Parts: sequence; C-alpha cells; structure tokens
Amino acid sequence: MTYTAPPEARIGHIHLKVADLDRAIAFYSGVLGFDVVQRYGPGAAFLSAGGYHHHIGLNTWESKGGTPPPPGSTGLYHTAFLYPDRASLGAAVQAVLDAGIPLDGAADHGVSEAVYLRDPDGNGVELYRDRPEPDWPRDEDGGLAMVNAPLDVAALIAEADAAAS
Repeated sequence: MTYTAPPEARIGHIHLKVADLDRAIAFYSGVLGFDVVQRYGPGAAFLSAGGYHHHIGLNTWESKGGTPPPPGSTGLYHTAFLYPDRASLGAAVQAVLDAGIPLDGAADHGVSEAVYLRDPDGNGVELYRDRPEPDWPRDEDGGLAMVNAPLDVAALIAEADAAAS
C-alpha cells in the first residue's frame, strides 16, 4: 500500500543556513515583519507570525560568513509565505519595495498571485496569496490548469493602500 499524506498536512516551518544572523533577522523581521520569538545563543534565531513557536529558523552554525550556492547547484528554490488576502500581500510587497529590495518577478498562476525576490543570502522568497479553491482554473477533465500570467503589482499595492485607508 502506498502512503498518502493527510490533506491537513502542512509545511510547519523553514530553517535556513545564513551567513550573517543579524542581516537575516533584519530582512525577515525588519522587512517581512516576522517577530523574533527567541535568539538561541549567538548563532540562531526563531521568528514567527501571530505568536506561533516559529515559522522561520535561522542559523550560522555551519554557514557563518558563507556564500550563496552557485547557479546550477541543487538546493532550495524558494520559500513561499502565504498571505490571507490581496491587501495583506500588497502591504508586504510595498514593505519589500520600501526597503529597496528588487523583485525578481511577479505572476498570476490562476490558483494564486505571487511575487518573487531574494533574501540577503540569495535564497528565493515567494510572497503569495491563494485564490478560493472554487475559483481555481480547471481543464475539461477537472484537473488544475495553472498558468503563468503577468501580475499587476501596482494594482496589488493599490488594494493594500485602499484597505489601509
């Protein structure tokens, strides 16, 4: 019998090797807004949203002063942070742009809207929101028909601005 993960299974947290702990905290806390819930000695920190024990672990145990992996190597493609709605996603994207961090891209995947960037260690970061499942594009057989269409980032940010007013 083949094991199937239960539909309630989720990715609980990420734990990244970073070159500079304070620089990584400045990005994940100072830009993306996650709270530092614990520093674990001089080489690690745990961050979360909403009081969870941790969504993000950062450490320099094996990577202090290290360099990003070279192009063409295996490893993490990106970490994706799910936002509850378009306005929240737009506010996060505005915070990234306000911090002077360039975007690598933005896409409407039909099932979600996503913006891509890099953290200070070169790790890929996706900020996204899901559309409600009944709105997901389907093919004639009912299977997912995801797309890679342009996303209007300015409209996304405008929605965040409107929600904040």
